[in-house]
Amino acid sequence: MRQYIVDAFTDELFKGNTAAVCILDRWIDDLLMQNVAKENNFSETAFAVKEGGAYHLRWFTPGGEIDFCGHATLAAAYVIENYTEPGCGEIKFHTMSGEIPVKASGGLFEMDFPRYHLNEVAVTDKMTQAIGIRPLAAYLDRDLLLVVDSEEAVFNLNPNQLAMKELDGLCIAVTAKGSQYDCVSRVFAPELDVPEDPVTGSTHCMIVPYWAKRLNQNRITAFQASARTGVLYAELKDDRVKISGKAVLFGIADIL
Repeated sequence: MRQYIVDAFTDELFKGNTAAVCILDRWIDDLLMQNVAKENNFSETAFAVKEGGAYHLRWFTPGGEIDFCGHATLAAAYVIENYTEPGCGEIKFHTMSGEIPVKASGGLFEMDFPRYHLNEVAVTDKMTQAIGIRPLAAYLDRDLLLVVDSEEAVFNLNPNQLAMKELDGLCIAVTAKGSQYDCVSRVFAPELDVPEDPVTGSTHCMIVPYWAKRLNQNRITAFQASARTGVLYAELKDDRVKISGKAVLFGIADIL
């Protein structure tokens, strides 16, 4: 089985979010896919099988399979566009979150994702304990979005991982208005054995609608301020969020 290691949401090696991608001729056992993800110990390992004119795509964290992942979708599209079907231009993925079309053009991969909803919830002491400062507002869908008062607060976060596990939401995102970018964020997923996710496409399906409304603009350039950093170019269109990013190959290996 051939595995590609890709840094997503960046065009520089050792930045962005690393994903492993395996394009398979047929599905292998779920336990084997999970063990490969654990062995890789990246935030995500993606597996895809071509079915007709589209690919069935699945995502595994070290802690289990999840329903949606942005950066590993970008990485899978990058591998297909550059190695599996060079120059194909458009790719359709069938996933647990529905159909995700991807367009490749000029080094950018534009992914068409479902938006998350901004269900406002009360700010709690548990949230303050988890991130070390009191949020200005909180919103819940699959993930929990916490809004803070400055990008410096986002950059300087030192969250309590045990307290994070007590919060609702698969991922915990902390965001603020940016100076060089429209918004900045950091994302944590302790429930998935991912203390901090370097760049998170899926959670921006919640971050982008928030800042689009707050800034009264549909196009958002977002910066994820992890140690690796990453940039996402997004557009809100009705109930969809189009997120674009770049990717770069780190390596190729034959495993198993």
